Amino acid sequence: MTTPLLRLTGIGKSFLGTNALQDISLEVDAGKVLCLLGDNGAGKSTLIKILSGFHKPTTGTIEVGGEKAVFDSPRDASTRGIATVHQFGGTFPLMGVGRCFFVGSEPTKGFGPFKLFDKKLAGEIAVREMQSLGITRVTDGNRLVGSLSGGERQALAIARAVYFGANVLILDEPTAALGVKEAAHVLRIVMQARAKGVAVILVTHNVRHAMMVGDHFAVLIRGQKADDFRKGERTREEITDLMAGGEAMAHLEAELAQLQADA
Repeated sequence: MTTPLLRLTGIGKSFLGTNALQDISLEVDAGKVLCLLGDNGAGKSTLIKILSGFHKPTTGTIEVGGEKAVFDSPRDASTRGIATVHQFGGTFPLMGVGRCFFVGSEPTKGFGPFKLFDKKLAGEIAVREMQSLGITRVTDGNRLVGSLSGGERQALAIARAVYFGANVLILDEPTAALGVKEAAHVLRIVMQARAKGVAVILVTHNVRHAMMVGDHFAVLIRGQKADDFRKGERTREEITDLMAGGEAMAHLEAELAQLQADA
């Protein structure tokens, strides 16, 4: 058995005595997609913040590559190869594609105090990396990020994370604000990142999208892991029912049927 890139054991998080997460244990493997599912308030965002270094867990341990890790800041998580791409990609609309790709790590040319940002090189690398993920429409590194579509901005952020050495890529609701075609393109990019050997954690409440790309699934309900299964072990209806709360959905269906009967 190979060592998981990321292993969570008994992770819990409390805020002022209120448990946001309880006893979450998960493994994330290289070249696999773990879909973290749950409705609003299930605890997905809290877990992401722990993995990203924004929060420290109250209980439990995190292992990266088999070694125990403690993240005191997002930089610590990034240094260990964990990159998080939030819903709108963390991009800057008024920057060029090349500058945005390298923000904070700009390539330079020249010597000593005469070093300047190498705009040409940055643009070439950014375009190349985006095209490697299937974004062929972007051919100019000087193009403003604000002129890109939502899916293209997601691709820019993902390409940047992979280029700078991310081994674990966390995607927080990447398709939530996108149309059908744009969402499909982002899911293709997820599979391309997977093919590069990157471990992907896809955080979503869209069961259909999850089932299209996922290898491993975990469902959170009120801060607890309600289910943990592999591809093919559950139907879409079973997952949706679990996320919504089976008894609550059954009650709602019965109530709606009664209202229709009374109409």
